[in-house]
Amino acid sequence: MKIDVIIPAFNEENSIGKVINDIPKLVRNVVVVNNRSTDLTREVAQNAGAIVLDELQMGYGKACLTGMDFISKQKELPDILVFLDGDYSDYPEQLLDLVKPIMEDDFDMVIGSRALGNKESGSMTVPQVFGNWLSTSLMRLIYKTSYTDLGPFRAIKWDKLTALGMVDQNYGWTIEMQIKAAKADYKTTEVPVDYKKRIGISKVSGTVKGVFGAGYKILWTIYKYW
Repeated sequence: MKIDVIIPAFNEENSIGKVINDIPKLVRNVVVVNNRSTDLTREVAQNAGAIVLDELQMGYGKACLTGMDFISKQKELPDILVFLDGDYSDYPEQLLDLVKPIMEDDFDMVIGSRALGNKESGSMTVPQVFGNWLSTSLMRLIYKTSYTDLGPFRAIKWDKLTALGMVDQNYGWTIEMQIKAAKADYKTTEVPVDYKKRIGISKVSGTVKGVFGAGYKILWTIYKYW
């Protein structure tokens, strides 16, 4: 199966090279979407062998959409698309665990669950842990799902992803995908992934604005698709 990876990145010059170097070699293309970085993220990613795109509109979801648009124009489309953060908090080598249920058991989407894996002390803030618990609890109540995390490290069949019609351009991206997959009755599962302290300061959990912005958008997205 052809596997591509999208990594949204904003000021990740100290981590992006490590992330790219640890991605298993079976991956065909690593696409880094440089989301208005003011450091050397672009140069480091390029030197590490990634395809680098520039997206001037800030937003996690916007960066993901830009990466998807680029991939959609390739001569050969991927079978599986993996999303991965550029801060080195995930273990890129665990990509093999993420794609295994798709390749071997024909699952449509696999979420890497930090709740089920081993977390380094201090790797997730209290608002992150609470936000994940609240969001997954509400989805379980409203949409009858069994998610334990909104983890950004995830794999999904390309055709299934494009059929979802993703639109969110910032904090609601991950939960939009999970809600829409549930409503479309996709065959989904979670696998445990480990998590460590990120390199640098989080643009979401590291600021008060980011925490409240993400929390509001996630709750709004749950309500919007109800």
